[in-house]
This record gives sequence, structure tokens and C-alpha cells, in this order.
Amino acid sequence: MMLLHGTDALKRAATEGRALPGFVAYNLETVQGITAAAEAAGRPVLIQAGSSPFKHAGRQALMRLALDAAENSAAHLGVHLDHSRDLEEITACLRAGYTSVMVDGSHLPFAENIALTREAVRRARDHGAWVEAELGALAGNEDVSTNAVARTTAMTDPAQAAEFVAATGVDALAVAVGNVHGFTKDPVRLDLERLAAIHEAVPVPLVLHGASGLPVEQLHDALARGVAKVNVNAELRRAFLEAVRTTLPGALAGSDVVSVWAAGRDAVTAAALEVIARLTPPDGQGS
Repeated sequence: MMLLHGTDALKRAATEGRALPGFVAYNLETVQGITAAAEAAGRPVLIQAGSSPFKHAGRQALMRLALDAAENSAAHLGVHLDHSRDLEEITACLRAGYTSVMVDGSHLPFAENIALTREAVRRARDHGAWVEAELGALAGNEDVSTNAVARTTAMTDPAQAAEFVAATGVDALAVAVGNVHGFTKDPVRLDLERLAAIHEAVPVPLVLHGASGLPVEQLHDALARGVAKVNVNAELRRAFLEAVRTTLPGALAGSDVVSVWAAGRDAVTAAALEVIARLTPPDGQGS
């Protein structure tokens, strides 16, 4: 199967009231689990092999794992660089064959975020890839769930979002509307009015980071307000670790490390399939 190049899958998801899932991969087993879920569901999926997982697996190794899996699968898979602040890293992934990249200038002043994003867009166009950027800031940690609490001071401003998209030419915009990286002690409540206003103000699909544990009705409300890509990480991590915890006592008796890895991989597949189902509302439209 050809890699998922271009924004057609993203735009089709927006039109149909569902979302393209972006699943974070850290190693061979998580890449395999995500790929198996895409094949079983028959839906387009992004393998997000990005900046933070590179610290564990190594950039070249994880890039090749993700790209080889996508290129050799019967599923419609894209490979996405998530949360990169480094133009050199972005360029390396584009040259390797990534189908999309996220440039994260959300920590920068507005004008500097525009400049960084515009340059990432320029480089991506040379490689036929699309670009996601972020405006606003999310609480929490991308890799460790810490019971973060949503902030209200760094939410995305609709008017500023319109200016940002026009100035950068970005293809998708990640927004901060009360969403949080990782699981939270208290239920997350999205600012749906703000999300709707952003959707009205910008002509590109919106992206929701920090969707793990988000109540399904909130998720569907977000899909109805322009969200066409949803990032999930913590749910897959939790499923992997729980499977390892359950399998480990028996595996220790025979030093059976393969059974532990396989259990983690299969748990990632099951968790990803549940997410994919949630990202497709029963009536095909967000509520």
C-alpha cells in the first residue's frame, strides 16, 4: 500500500464528521500494534514517530521502523513527526519520507511561532508533506500522565488563529481549548464555544491533542466543530503497561520475554481499535 501522502484523508475526515487518529509509537511493538489496528479497522491512521520517542529509540531507528511498517502494510498509513521544535529534525524526517510533520512553536512569542512555522511549511512543500502547527499551550506531559489540570490562560484565540494560518500557510492547526496531555484526575471539559469560533475563523482542519480519557460526548462535539485529527498516546501507554504487568509473573518463570512484548503489542492494537471506533460517530457526524 502506498503511504498516506497529501491532505485528502484529513479533509475527508473533516467532511465526514470523523477524525484521523494519530497514535504515538515508541518502539517496534507499538509500531506493530498501531499498524495492526489500522489494518483491522480499515481506516486511515497516522503513526506518530516523533521528537520525544526519538530520545528512547533513536531517530534513525524509529524512523525506519515506522516507515517500513507503513510501506509494507495493506492499511492506509501515514508517518507523522509529532511535536518538533527543531528545523533540522523536521528536514531529516522529510528527507526520510515522512508524510506530515508537526512544527511546535507554541512556546514562542506569536511572531516567532509564525516565522518558525512558515519555514517548516516551506521545507515540507519541497517534499510533498503537509504541516500541522500549534497555537496555544496544553498542560501535562506528552509521555507521562501526571494528573495535569487544564489551564485557561493559554487557550487559542480565534482571531489570532486566523492571522496565524493566513501568515504561515499551515495545513492543520492544533488548538488549546481545555484539552490536556495525559489523564487527569477530574474530567476534562472542552471550551466548545471557543472551538466553534476557531473553526469559523480558519479554513484548515483542527487538531486535538491530549484526547486520552476524554469523554466520548466531548470528543464527538469536537468533531462537529472542525476537529479532523486527534492525537492519542496515554491510552496506548497504559494498555501496554497493564498487559506487561499481567504477563510478567508467568513470563519470569521461563525467562519468556517474547510473551511480554507480544502482550504489550496486542494491547496497543486493542486500545487503538477502541479509539478508532470512538472517532467515527454512529451517524457519521459529530453530535
